[in-house]
Amino acid sequence: MSRVADSSAFNGDFATAVNHLLNFPETIDKFMFPSRAHETNNENKGVASIPVDILDSPKEYIFFLDLPGFSKSDIQVTVEDENTLVIRSNGKRKREDGEEEGCKYLRLERRGPQKLLRKFRLPQNANVGAISAKCENGVLTVVVEKLPPPPKPKTVEVSIS
Repeated sequence: MSRVADSSAFNGDFATAVNHLLNFPETIDKFMFPSRAHETNNENKGVASIPVDILDSPKEYIFFLDLPGFSKSDIQVTVEDENTLVIRSNGKRKREDGEEEGCKYLRLERRGPQKLLRKFRLPQNANVGAISAKCENGVLTVVVEKLPPPPKPKTVEVSIS
């Protein structure tokens, strides 16, 4: 097969192609390929992306993010544009100072936390009014409850005389 033919497979929507190849469920596809419009502005330059695991349970979506070196007060969890979950941090950490005067670092290998930003477009069944977050042992857990499914329409048989 020629390179031209190979590249034609990617002329369509990349998310659809990957979704088809990996057979992702529709809800995971929404998390895996969120809108990238927010990445084009200069506000996000120098911002690290946070690795995340997303669990889709029957009653809620649960996001797990490893944030070593951050305290609860360093992390902000907000909702923008009615359905975009935003997790960010300014990325500042204090270095431990020596107890005696004249102490100085001979080596600094541990990197301080960077500025972090991650956005997720939530599905329509996400209840943005019921989001909770907790940070324990360097792991941020964000729980987004699901809205109950809409009632199924009732079918009534009508006899025509």
